[in-house]
Amino acid sequence: MIRGINRQVVEVKETGCEYFEKIMFFVKPEYASVSEGKIRERAGMIAGGTERPPTTKVKHDKRADIIKILGGVLLGFAIGITAAMLL
Repeated sequence: MIRGINRQVVEVKETGCEYFEKIMFFVKPEYASVSEGKIRERAGMIAGGTERPPTTKVKHDKRADIIKILGGVLLGFAIGITAAMLL
């Protein structure tokens, strides 16, 4: 379904990357009143890579995993000893 929406769009043709020929930014309605120059400047900064989005990779800490496993083993051992003493 195609519907007509009045939106402000900024097109960046100089992407700085050989894989992409252009990038299109759709301006949020609440920022439509910001000057065109400022919006184009911001779009150029993002397209140029000076403002990269945060990475979504989570660094995995193996030490934390080992501590959790050892804590679980010790807790299980303590529960086992306590149960054996009560019998």
